[in-house]
Amino acid sequence: MIDADLGVLLPEILLSVFAMLALIGAVYGGKNRLAEPLLLVTAVVFILIAVLVAGSSQSVETAFSETFTNDGFARFAKILILISASVVLVMSSGYLKQRQALIFEYPLLVAFAVVGMMVMVSASDLMTLYMGLELQSLSLYVIAAMRRDSLKSTEAGLKYFVLGALSSGLLLYGASLTYGYAGTTNFAGIIEAAGAGDPSVGLLIGLVMILSGLAFKVSAVPFHMWTPDVYEGAPTPITAFFATAPKVAAMALFARVMHDAFGSVVDDWQQVVALIALLSMFLGAFAAIGQTNIKRLMAYSSIAHMGYALMGLAAGTSQGIEALLLYMTIYVTMNLGVFAFILMMQRDGQHITRIDSLSMLSRRAPTQALALLVLLFSLAGVPPSLGFFAKWGVWNAALGADLIWLVVASAIASAIGAYYYLRIVYLMYFGEDSDTPLEVNAPPVLNAVLMVSALAMVIGVVSLFGLEGAAEAAAVTLLR
Repeated sequence: MIDADLGVLLPEILLSVFAMLALIGAVYGGKNRLAEPLLLVTAVVFILIAVLVAGSSQSVETAFSETFTNDGFARFAKILILISASVVLVMSSGYLKQRQALIFEYPLLVAFAVVGMMVMVSASDLMTLYMGLELQSLSLYVIAAMRRDSLKSTEAGLKYFVLGALSSGLLLYGASLTYGYAGTTNFAGIIEAAGAGDPSVGLLIGLVMILSGLAFKVSAVPFHMWTPDVYEGAPTPITAFFATAPKVAAMALFARVMHDAFGSVVDDWQQVVALIALLSMFLGAFAAIGQTNIKRLMAYSSIAHMGYALMGLAAGTSQGIEALLLYMTIYVTMNLGVFAFILMMQRDGQHITRIDSLSMLSRRAPTQALALLVLLFSLAGVPPSLGFFAKWGVWNAALGADLIWLVVASAIASAIGAYYYLRIVYLMYFGEDSDTPLEVNAPPVLNAVLMVSALAMVIGVVSLFGLEGAAEAAAVTLLR
C-alpha cells in the first residue's frame, strides 16, 4: 500500500530528492562556483519531470488516504508549471551573471517552490493543501529578497512575507472553521457535508476565509496590494517567475478547492468569485494606465488577467475549467515572451524598466519591436491573436452559466486595458526619439523565448497546438 502511495508521488519525490542532494553537493562543492551549472541542470530536471508526469498513468490515482490526487487536471497544471519554471531559469542565467547575483540557492529555492506547487495542484485535503502552499510561499519569500544589497529587493521580500502571512492566517482560520463544521479536512468529506441540506453559516464563513486566502495567491482584488511592489522590487528574472508558475499553481488550487471541496454549493461561491473577477479586471485596467515602470504595468496587467481567468472558474462548469486552463497556458506563454524582452532592456550597461525608454524602438531593433507588438496585442486581446481566443473561451463559459453581466463588464474592462498596451506600441513606432536610446541586448536564449512566444500567439490560432483536447480532458477529471 505504501509503495503504491509513493508511486503516485514519484515526480514530487524525485524533484525533492534532487533539490536536497544538490543543496548538500553545492554547500560542500564550491557553492557559487556551481551556481550556473546547477541552474541549467535544474532546468533540465524540470523538463524531465514534466516528461515523466506526461507519461504517467492517465487514470485518477489517490494516495495517503485520499489526501493527494493525481488526475488529468493535476497533470496538466504540473506540466505547465514545470515547463514555465524551466524556461524562467534558463532566461535568468545571463541577467544574474552580469550583475554577479547568481547564487547557488536560487535554482534550489525555485525547485522547492515547484515541489510545493505540484503538491498544491494535487491536494485533496486541507492539510495537504497547506503544506504545499507554505512550501511554495516560504521559497518565494526568500527569492523575492535574494539581492540583499538592494533596498528594493529587500522591501519586496518583506512586503511579500508580511502580507503572505496574513493570507495564510485567513486560509488557516477558514480551514479550521471548515473542519469544525464538516468534521473532516478531506475534500470528499467536506463536499458531502456541504451538500447535506442547507450548509451551515459557519461552513460558509470558512469557505469565504479560504477563498480570501486563495485570492491573495492569485493577486485578485481586494487582495492584490502586494503585487505591484513585489513585481517592481524583485530582480526581473524572479518577477518573471512570480508572473508564471505560481499563478498557474494558485489558480489550479483555487479551482480544485472550489469544485472538489465546495462543488455541492456552487451557488454560494459563484457570485463571490464573479465579483472578485469583476473588481480585478477593472482595477487592473485603470491602475495600469498611469504606470511609468513596465514591471509595475505587468503587475497590474496580471491582476486584470487573473480576473479574466476567474471568469472561467465563476462559470462553475466543465467548460469553464477548460477555458481557465487554456487561458492560463496562453497567459504564461505571453508573459514569458514579454519578460524575456524586459530582461533585454539596457542603457549604458544598466538594466532599465522605464516605459518611455521604448520610444522609437522600431528603428533600433525592428525584429524585437515587432515581436513585442504581437505579444502586447495578444495581452490586450486584439483579434486574431491567441490572447483574443483565450478571452473568447472564458466569455463563452460565462455566457453558458448565464453570467451575461460579467461578460459585458469584462469586454468594457478589456477595451480600457487595451490603452496601456497600445500606448507602448505607439511609443515604439511613433514616439519621439530619445537622446539616450534604449539598447536592446539580445542574448540568443532571451531572443529565442521572445520570438517563440510571439510566433505562438500567431500560429496557435489555427489549432491551439492540440491543447484544447488536453484541457477538456483535464476539466472532465476535475468535475468527475
